[in-house]
Formats: sequence, C-alpha cells, structure tokens
Amino acid sequence: MNHWIIGMDVSSLPEVERCGGRFYDQGRQGDLLEILQGYGTNLVRIRLWNDPYDEQGNPYGAGTNDLPSVIALARRVRKLGMDWLLDFHYSDFWADPGKQRLPKAWRGLSLEQLVQAVYDYTAQVLDTLASEGVPPQMVAVGNEASNGILWPMGQVPHYDNLARLVSAGVRAVREHAPQAQVMLHLDNGGNNELYRRWFDQYLANGGEDFDCIGLSYYPFWHGTPEMLRENMNDIALRYNKPLIVAEISTGHTLEDYQDYEQLPDDQRKGMASKPELAAKVPYPMTPQGQADFMEDIMTLIRQVPNGLGRGFIYWEPGWLPVPGSQWANGCALPYLEEAGPGGNEWANQALFDYDGNALPALERIRGFQEGDAPAPVG
Repeated sequence: MNHWIIGMDVSSLPEVERCGGRFYDQGRQGDLLEILQGYGTNLVRIRLWNDPYDEQGNPYGAGTNDLPSVIALARRVRKLGMDWLLDFHYSDFWADPGKQRLPKAWRGLSLEQLVQAVYDYTAQVLDTLASEGVPPQMVAVGNEASNGILWPMGQVPHYDNLARLVSAGVRAVREHAPQAQVMLHLDNGGNNELYRRWFDQYLANGGEDFDCIGLSYYPFWHGTPEMLRENMNDIALRYNKPLIVAEISTGHTLEDYQDYEQLPDDQRKGMASKPELAAKVPYPMTPQGQADFMEDIMTLIRQVPNGLGRGFIYWEPGWLPVPGSQWANGCALPYLEEAGPGGNEWANQALFDYDGNALPALERIRGFQEGDAPAPVG
C-alpha cells in the first residue's frame, strides 16, 4: 500500500443510516461511501469490538461494531474497489488512552492466557474475514495504545507485558493475513516524547516488527500542527517506518446541534471541540477553516522526510447528529464504569454539515490528492 492514502473511518455509518441519516453532494442524495470515493477516498477504516452487548444481549451503540457488522461494511467498501483497515480495539467497547478495558470473556485470565487469547481471537477474526471474501489490506493491532492495552496487565509502564500482548496480535496477522500491513497506533501526535518512549520500549522488550506507525492528531487536544510536524519528522528518521495520521479532524462550526439530536441537556455529551478548546486551534471552526486545516495537514504529511508520510484517515466524517446514534447508550455505561451522558460529541467535526451536505474540505482533499500527492515509495 504505497499510494497516497486518503482514508475515512466510517464505523458508525450503518447506525447513522438506520437512524435516518442522509448524505448529499451538491444537492444530490447519495451513498456516503460512493460520495467519499468521488472525493478521492481509497481506504476505509472500520473498528472492531469483541462483544459490544451487555449480559442480556442489548447493544452498546456507537455502531455496535461486532464482527458481523464489520463484515457487512467491509463488503460495501470492497464492492467499490477501496482498501480497508481493520482496527482491533481488543475490548468490548471504546479503547483509547483513557480506557483499555478487558473484554468480558477475558476477565480473570493470567498473562500467558491473555497473550494466547489475543493471538487466537486475532487469528479467528482474520480467518473469518478471509472466508467471507473481505480480508483487510491493513490491520491496526490495538487502538490508540499510548497507555497500553488490556489493562491492567498491558498497561504502561508494564512495557514487557505490553510488548508480548501486541506481538501476539502482530504474529496472528502475519500468519493469518499475510497480505495485510500491520499498524501500531498511538494518540497525541504532537507528543514526541510519547512516541520515542513507547516505540523504544516496545522494541527493547522484543516487540514484533510492524509495517507502519499510526498517529492520532486532533488540534484541540494534541498540540499545534508544528508539534505534529516535528514529531513526524523525528520518528520517520528514528524508526524508518511509513507514517499515517490514522485519526484526524477539526470542526466546521461551533453551532450547537441539540435540535438535531433531540436529547435533553442531561443526556448530551456535547461537542468534543467546545469553544474553550476551539480557541486553542489556529484555524476558525468554519467550513473554510476546516478546509484550510486539511490542506496544511496534507502538506505537512507530504513533507515528512524520505517520503515516509503516506496520508491520513479522517475520523468519522459522516457521524451526523441524528436521533438514536450516540457515543454510548445506557447499556454501555456500566461496562465503561461511567455515569454518562451519551449523545453525539462529533457532529461538528464531520465532513458533512448537520443536514448531511458535503463540506468544502472534501473538495480540498480531492484537489490535493489529484495534484500534489507524492510519488509512490517502494
């Protein structure tokens, strides 16, 4: 996968569609995947949760991305001829730097048993995908693993355990999906100390080789674009791996969307990039500001030394604020050990406005992809 990557994570799409979300390009309604492909998208990222249901079988929401839903969405992607990236969370619901909860079925396992469970589960998923005719072209072993995976055993600073657990997943990919490239993915793309420490420790503890490094970069959380540039330029030379900004977004408005969500205040999470956070971003949260941000980020990635900046994946460009689609419902909160609320916190980060109309950033992405993409690197 040596081409310039224009990626989109649309893991919530089937739920948004079921809840009534519709997408439009220049006034014409269309399928989101087809619209995105028309703007240059060539890779779709899909997350996988082990068992996103409570003990009574109620779904957790946010797309309820179990294996059958992943297969169904991957079929749509492959039918259009696009590649796809499978994103293992190794949890029954969201896994990120603030939470990496053990799947319900893996509670009480020893370290040795947990390493084997990671291998077996990864292999089983990949074998199933192959048998269904939708093997992934790239696999992320863990999601935003900055603070480890499968806490507490794989939690930083237990880098020896972390390396064993991640390596089990990497080995399973090598043996059961040899066509796929392996990504290791951290958050906070502007934090060079994090990336040096994590990858140095992973390698020093015997971590299996991998193919590329994924970075999350949200400008309202992860520092300035210049910090992202400095980190990418450093780790490209330090580890000699292709780099993909595996999650990125910025807002197109600070207008509230409560009327679209149709939730009372006490059930809403509210937008991620609240005004006090948006004030830290050197781009206005307007359609034009979003487009300018994406052009500058694409230029930054393109300028990574030795052609090692390979592209980006925009996170949830189609998560519209439709009633019924929220980051976590009441059945999920006990598993997360959180009190709530739920709601959609991402609608103002999408590449479509609240009514589902394509925004100018998509045109900017297509124009850059067609005219300024770097030549393929071997």
